[in-house]
Amino acid sequence: MQRIDQIAALRAALAPMRRAGETIGLVPTMGYLHDGHLALVERACAECDRVVVTIFVNPTQFAPGEDLDAYPRDLAGDLERLAAYAVDFVFAPAVSEMYPEPMQAFVAVEPLGDILIGEQRPGHFRGVATVVAKLFNIVQPDRAYFGEKDFQQLAVIRRMVADLAMPVAIVAVPTVREADGLALSSRNVRLSPDDRAAAAVLARALEEGAAMIAAGEADPETVLAAMRATIAAEPRATLRSLDLRDAATLEPIARIGARPVVMLVTAQFGDVLLIDQRVAWTNDQGVTP
Repeated sequence: MQRIDQIAALRAALAPMRRAGETIGLVPTMGYLHDGHLALVERACAECDRVVVTIFVNPTQFAPGEDLDAYPRDLAGDLERLAAYAVDFVFAPAVSEMYPEPMQAFVAVEPLGDILIGEQRPGHFRGVATVVAKLFNIVQPDRAYFGEKDFQQLAVIRRMVADLAMPVAIVAVPTVREADGLALSSRNVRLSPDDRAAAAVLARALEEGAAMIAAGEADPETVLAAMRATIAAEPRATLRSLDLRDAATLEPIARIGARPVVMLVTAQFGDVLLIDQRVAWTNDQGVTP
């Protein structure tokens, strides 16, 4: 495994592998790796001849006043964890390497990037799409691996790739959870012990919503009301958003029917903002949520 921090050096290292017809997998991360990230790495290593993991806390997806400075970082620990896998390159550039000049060109996926979390965090998905597009241009991967926990991010990246005819397959990997259901996130380390225990309420609410949908509840507002009540019963949780959307398009729905739906929740615990999601189906589709 080689650590590289220069764009030109990474391109030079990958060029002979690409000429040899080897498949290249990319796992973009912001570091502070946990088992959720490592599930992406494991999948990439199983499916690709060569694997590049990127570690870059991207400033363009943070608005002023957000937690850029507080975002956890541990490059030495990340490298130690990745050494257990068949990773070929870790690309860990400085901000000055990725953004040597003030950016004038951006990728905006609209309106998909402006709704839901995009409405709460204006410009966030423009920053995400831009840095992912840049990483795709640098690495030129055959496949890129993203977690389903960041469901809207996954949708934005898929749409960007489709609209811009980027020659990369986007592979979605299921959310990895703690024993109590909390979705793994680099931000979890910032939770106080009390907030960490309280944060499991998000998974309970999603489980409750999925069970209602599986039992045949067709009214989105009925499902959402029950989920809000569950979260409201946890005093340490401040609900920021709760939505039930079409899983394929993220469009609002008037009735839960034949198509899969996704429940998306954002909540604050102390000064830590957490997100989670779950896709659900009705039982008449013959699918178990």
